[in-house]
Amino acid sequence: MSRVSNGVWARGLALLVATCAFAPEAVAVTVARDPSVASVKPEATQNAAPVPSPQLPKLTAAQIAERNAQARGGLAAWRAVQTIQVSGLLDAGGRNNARLPYTLLMKRPHYQRVAIEFAGQTALQVYDGQNGWKLRPFLNRNDVELLSEEERQSVVHQSDVDGPLIDYAVKGSTLELEGTEMVEGRANYRLKLTTQDGYARRIWVDGKTFLESKIEGNPRRFDGKMRRVESYLRDYRKVNGVLFPFVSETWVEGARQTRKMTVEKVALNPPLEDHLFAKPVAPAGRVGQGAGGAAEPAAQAVAAPASSS
Repeated sequence: MSRVSNGVWARGLALLVATCAFAPEAVAVTVARDPSVASVKPEATQNAAPVPSPQLPKLTAAQIAERNAQARGGLAAWRAVQTIQVSGLLDAGGRNNARLPYTLLMKRPHYQRVAIEFAGQTALQVYDGQNGWKLRPFLNRNDVELLSEEERQSVVHQSDVDGPLIDYAVKGSTLELEGTEMVEGRANYRLKLTTQDGYARRIWVDGKTFLESKIEGNPRRFDGKMRRVESYLRDYRKVNGVLFPFVSETWVEGARQTRKMTVEKVALNPPLEDHLFAKPVAPAGRVGQGAGGAAEPAAQAVAAPASSS
């Protein structure tokens, strides 16, 4: 097999290091430095004139969140989801535009496990609700490392199985409506969600479908500065009665290009034992599907049919 570059591996793991405001939205990327290339958002056009705030029905933030929950399948359906397994492909970029298979496992209340594979090796990030670890064989680091505090906070704020808006008040978050804004040609409500510990981010909700179209991610350090991160959510599909975005595209301020994640399969409520989210064991040799590899729960994953968002 061809050998993947350290940069591709790094971009791949970083793209999932803050995974999942709800699967597979969460995304923060580390990109190759290229000062000569300007940052371009997915929705940006050259010489675009300022777009006035669109007119939408007057709703409160709570009403928008309620309609969002209904659009995504309903509160009862989401409250019944205890575990999620997602698998798909991660656009890691690089000279050959590598696409790396990934697996994401989530379990209430805040368990998370991410595995990215290439050429028989597996990079891991695991979070048990309090502590997190990573394994990075692409950097010839076969020892299990603690997540940095910045990485841990990213996971803490993006590890809700059902996403940030569903039951936001029960989770101790507050929500306010900041206004309306166009996102990729569609009128959206712009919300500001603040968690119990003071972490704030913005969420854009489509004014017609009431599905999230864009979410503000955790800022990433790039070129010596903290940079904005935004994820665009597309291709919503129904899986056992609830909706998931099967495509997410992430933009980082100052980055050379955006990155995409695609979902191939989703399984709801597969059996996921707590030990899957414990500190992984680093294999003595090549990291593969042994003790540190991706889990294979015995639940059938659902490849949802395409549907319009």
